[in-house]
Amino acid sequence: MSKRAIITIKALLHLLCLAPFAWLLHLFTSGALGLYADPVNYITHFTGDWTLYTLFASLAITPIRRLSPKISFLIRFRRLLGLYAFFYATLHLATYIFLFSGYDIQTAIAGLRASHPGELVTQWKIVWPRMVDDVLKRRFIQVGLLAWIILFALACTSPAFIMRAMGGKNWQRLHNLIYVAACAGIVHFWWLVKKGNYAPWKDTAILTVLLAARIVYTITKHSKKPVVTLKST
Repeated sequence: MSKRAIITIKALLHLLCLAPFAWLLHLFTSGALGLYADPVNYITHFTGDWTLYTLFASLAITPIRRLSPKISFLIRFRRLLGLYAFFYATLHLATYIFLFSGYDIQTAIAGLRASHPGELVTQWKIVWPRMVDDVLKRRFIQVGLLAWIILFALACTSPAFIMRAMGGKNWQRLHNLIYVAACAGIVHFWWLVKKGNYAPWKDTAILTVLLAARIVYTITKHSKKPVVTLKST
């Protein structure tokens, strides 16, 4: 595929991946978000859902491109989709920090306008003990935070120059943790919803298929390796 076509597809992917964020901004700026029964809960699930969607899209690139050499160019879009997964995961975490935890955004902004940037830190000190207590008590926050930390590490090491500095094998070992992040994200979803709510089953099924595809490919690859026999003399 030509370089121009790759650039065009990447531009379209940027637009598609930013569309959910643009929709969220539209709901906020238009005031429509306030019409929802629980706006914070809506933002939480919306950003969490799109974290999984973009993460699954990134994971699906490898098994799909293996179907035919003609679509091997798809690998060029895996990093982009992975970074958007981190983007929405960060929005998901920010929703908890700035909306659920009680961080007073209005007071912090008022402090900035009054040339008192220290108010940002003051508000952070107020909510920090509560957040630590939440992490220690709520297991769904613990596993969700684990997923975010992994995605953060992968995003920081995604540039090519870092991959060269780390070495291909070390870089690959680290980036294989994306499957751990995906599993942690699903567990986070199951533990977040109320008992009897089976909404996460669809996401679980998609991840199961993606993991199965990787396992089948690995088994098939090893089974095709030639067996070396030693001739006796």
